[in-house]
Amino acid sequence: MSRSVRTLAVTGGTGFVGQHLLRVALANGYDVRALTRGWKPPEHDIHWVDGALDRPDSLVKLCIGADAVIHIAGMINGSREAFEAVNAGGTANMIDAARKAGVRRFVHISSLAAREPDLSNYGWSKMKSEKLVSASGLDWTILRPPAVYGPGDRETFELFRMAKRGFVGLPPKGRLSVLHVEDLCRLMLAVLEDPDSRSELYEPDDGRDGGWEHRDFARALGTVYRRKPLAVSFPKAALRVASGIDRLLHGKKAKLTADRVGYYCHPDWVSAAERRPSQRLWSARVPTPQGLEQTAAWYREQGWLR
Repeated sequence: MSRSVRTLAVTGGTGFVGQHLLRVALANGYDVRALTRGWKPPEHDIHWVDGALDRPDSLVKLCIGADAVIHIAGMINGSREAFEAVNAGGTANMIDAARKAGVRRFVHISSLAAREPDLSNYGWSKMKSEKLVSASGLDWTILRPPAVYGPGDRETFELFRMAKRGFVGLPPKGRLSVLHVEDLCRLMLAVLEDPDSRSELYEPDDGRDGGWEHRDFARALGTVYRRKPLAVSFPKAALRVASGIDRLLHGKKAKLTADRVGYYCHPDWVSAAERRPSQRLWSARVPTPQGLEQTAAWYREQGWLR
């Protein structure tokens, strides 16, 4: 297939989503340049560039020779200052590097949390990054994925573990959208060559209209383990207490941070139907029940869940 984009400059290639993107991109015939913090052994198909979002020279090096940038890297846990430095400042540095290297096409991976920037420092920083991209003058596309799951994910892993044990703790009543990581990666590649995707912001999902009510999603997880878990919604005050306990027990490695409590308790994390990519461009291929089964099998094979 003839196309103008052959070489991708990718940030976040060592993370959960990024690792999947590299594999999918290579399978689709792209050449890949990927950022890595620290040395990695040479690979035949991937050109690793030692660098970081706060090392502008390394970002220019990453972008030289590329036809497009896919910016995935970001911080999901930290202070307001750290979120701003990495998610906003790092994006500004990537925009500047793309300009210096003459790369016009820029695909930015944001988050559905950016839709409600007042709820969390994370969402605020992602909204700030979106504003930088939309004002960059580049040929940009912004993707706001909802909760992304799949093999290798450590965030939704906690939900799988609870479902296996027969008890799933949930935030207050609400709904959410989800998306398998393979479908997200396909969308990243789909927008590259699509002129109608330029200057567009998309909110993809698994195709389930209205998203998943929290308890329904817990039940779907339970089905993976052939059981019906007890799903209990906790009030925001209780989650705040649990966040403090998690912080005491795990320090900086705590999963349930106070910042996360802020957006977990929002009742509507459903991708907006009007921001879905057109079916001409892309649609989700992985049915969520099948994707959950596949992900659980991977956790089992890796020894994460026995």
